[in-house]
Amino acid sequence: MTEKLSVDERFRNIEHNLCFINEQIALSAQKSGRTREDIRLMAVTKTVEPIFINHAIKCGVDLIGENKVQEFLSKREYLKLENCEAHLIGHLQRNKVKQIVPFVSMIQSLDSLKLAKEIDSQSEKAGIVSDCLVEVNVGDEENKTGISFDDVMPLLEEISRMQHITVSGLMAVPPICEEKAQLLKYFEKMHDLFVDISRQNIDNITMRFLSMGMSGDYNEAILCGANMVRVGSSIFGPRLY
Repeated sequence: MTEKLSVDERFRNIEHNLCFINEQIALSAQKSGRTREDIRLMAVTKTVEPIFINHAIKCGVDLIGENKVQEFLSKREYLKLENCEAHLIGHLQRNKVKQIVPFVSMIQSLDSLKLAKEIDSQSEKAGIVSDCLVEVNVGDEENKTGISFDDVMPLLEEISRMQHITVSGLMAVPPICEEKAQLLKYFEKMHDLFVDISRQNIDNITMRFLSMGMSGDYNEAILCGANMVRVGSSIFGPRLY
């Protein structure tokens, strides 16, 4: 009985959290001259059990993001994804590309030419075109994945010649900042790059999504131009490892 109540309580928390987050997104979108419909909310499901992911989907979530290939594949058969997209947002090793490309609608963590070539190759074998975002290491942090800011354009030029991969925008995780002003500078830097690339009309490259902002800073990201935010713990509660 206790377990049942615990599940029900988590269900209620998810419902409450989603309601609050959607209200916050709508307010931030309005402040940035947009509407709630202009911002895509991703529910980040790392370590979250399928029963709770499915409840979030039932409550209107239409996009989930997983960090690890094996975790997503182990959950996939239990998820009700008929009306919900799944994206890979964590670091992708080249030897895992074959396993994941048929099962996600986007890879948000494309961060090297070698990885792009492998995605292109495995997508050709699968008879699909894989949609990706280029992950940018906007703070040039040594311990963080993502391509350096200056290497984004050369990578996009190489990808523009590939047949089975397309780029639909950029993704970033800025450094942890003590000052809000510094955080905003990173978000603004990403938005400037996003706009600059969109103006260049590169084959096979469209800037549809600027994916940045997580549980602690999604409002600031939206104010700086993000149109996709990745929210996990603020929806599902603290992660259980």
